[in-house]
Amino acid sequence: MTEQQPHPHRFERGTDGPKVIVAGLDGSDSSMRAAAYAAGLARRQNAMLALVYVQPVITAGAALGVPVGDTTSEVAEGLVSEIREAAERFRDAWDVRWEFHTFRGDPYNGLVTAADELRADAVVVGASESAGHRFIGRFIGSVAVRLVKAGRWPVTVVP
Repeated sequence: MTEQQPHPHRFERGTDGPKVIVAGLDGSDSSMRAAAYAAGLARRQNAMLALVYVQPVITAGAALGVPVGDTTSEVAEGLVSEIREAAERFRDAWDVRWEFHTFRGDPYNGLVTAADELRADAVVVGASESAGHRFIGRFIGSVAVRLVKAGRWPVTVVP
């Protein structure tokens, strides 16, 4: 009989459901829909919802004297305010445990880091809303495609 090697993936099949669901937020409508969808999943599965905003590192803007750090921090604070307001409005209908996290970097690597550090069982992201991703072959967006191709978590892409 051969010894089985440990599987490199962190999610487990056959358990009672996910414990942590990561949802990527960037303030776009599709990311807000993804967060709402992930909240529903978390509520139904009694999982922790980890809302993640990846603060972009824009060295070109910083080199030109643009206060990038202040801008991305304002975006994160605005997202937290929106989420708290929504959570308060639906407090009686939605009993969801959630946390808000910020990571720095590009969206793909930031979400990978978040999913790894938070031990995500699933990742939910919104479809890209940029004009360059509206063509049939690229409508999902490069971040979502790269997350799916990484094959490390189940990934749900919300339009």
